[in-house]
Amino acid sequence: MNYYSLNHKAPNTTFENVVVKGLAPDKGLYFPESITPLPKAFFDNIDELSNSEIAFTAIKQFVSPEIPEDVLKTIVEETLSFDFPVVKLNDNISTLELFHGPTMAFKDVGARFMARCLGYFNKDNDNEVTVLVATSGDTGGAVANGFLGVKGVNVVILYPSGKVSDIQEKQLTTLGQNIKALEVNGTFDDCQAMVKTAFLDESLTSKMQLTSANSINVARWLPQLFYFMFAYKQLHKKYNDIVFSVPSGNFGNICAGMMAQQLGLPIKHFVASNNANNVVTRYLISQLYEPKPSVQTISNAMDVGAPSNFIRIEEIYKNNFEALKENLSSYSFTDEETKAALLEIYKNYGYVADPHGAVGYLGCKNYLKENPEAHCVFLETAHPTKFLDVVEEVIKEEQPLPEQIKSVMGKEKEATVISTYEDLKQFLLN
Repeated sequence: MNYYSLNHKAPNTTFENVVVKGLAPDKGLYFPESITPLPKAFFDNIDELSNSEIAFTAIKQFVSPEIPEDVLKTIVEETLSFDFPVVKLNDNISTLELFHGPTMAFKDVGARFMARCLGYFNKDNDNEVTVLVATSGDTGGAVANGFLGVKGVNVVILYPSGKVSDIQEKQLTTLGQNIKALEVNGTFDDCQAMVKTAFLDESLTSKMQLTSANSINVARWLPQLFYFMFAYKQLHKKYNDIVFSVPSGNFGNICAGMMAQQLGLPIKHFVASNNANNVVTRYLISQLYEPKPSVQTISNAMDVGAPSNFIRIEEIYKNNFEALKENLSSYSFTDEETKAALLEIYKNYGYVADPHGAVGYLGCKNYLKENPEAHCVFLETAHPTKFLDVVEEVIKEEQPLPEQIKSVMGKEKEATVISTYEDLKQFLLN
């Protein structure tokens, strides 16, 4: 499979090259040259397949021939070494739990897959690769854990000071080895801008090989389509009109769900559930796409003012606004509404959600007002104990810490504080 840049000013290139480079030379995101739908029988008989078999079949066309099938099977099995349960709240709403991995966030899937792909491509290479990544919360910990100890790969994570939860910060600042954390005086958008500037700085890229582990990287983005298929496997015999409500920040996750749909997964509709950072909600009303500086909320992983992956969504729909609107609804919710939803979910269903899941739940409720026949699945993207201060304050119940969280709590934070792109550049060159 070859990939092209969405800016259309760079040569098409291989899967290996897009993983190693991250961003195209013309600053564009990469997109696959073709998408071949899977046979209808695959989805009709999906219950007979293991998660690894589903994922292998779904991703194979996008990584062949650079990754041999036997290697790909191993990568997929190692990536998916945990569960993806669907929990029913009522007849119309379920949640897909994506927090059973090592850092208890949905990004474990993409980070583990990408780390193993990069490890495979780097196995006979003496050159070091530096993975440069900006995080608004969960990406940092997932990437740090996924790449820990991978040969020939150094990881540098930029995160906004004071704008990630304590546990998220511990997960990305305490691992040591080949993982370095940079605490940025600014917002996530500032972190993301610094990363993009670094990729385009020839005085830097001529001295070192940089790649990204944000969802701009194809190998981080595409494997997220797996768990939409896993949810369908659990639900398709019970419900007809399955809709996914995805808490949306950089829009990589919902875009991967749309790729699953392009492969033939029978999904009726998608809901992009936004917090106050609602550029896409506004776009679907006005048809004007106007990124704005991000604002801080209690669902911090979605605090993105200029979502990188929206251009991929537009590509899927061939820039046809009406076709996109047919398949995507979007709603925006305040912190107050999010807290009220956390309490409602707990009181009505005895279920403890995190703030991002609560935003997804609100998206389900809004969609179901107009579409009561649907079954809406919201993605519970991170474990609630990663947001203890918010969750415990709202539901007035102390939450036990899972082992994955306990293991980092006592560790010493190690981070370098930076304020400007020049600070980042000097850190990388030194």
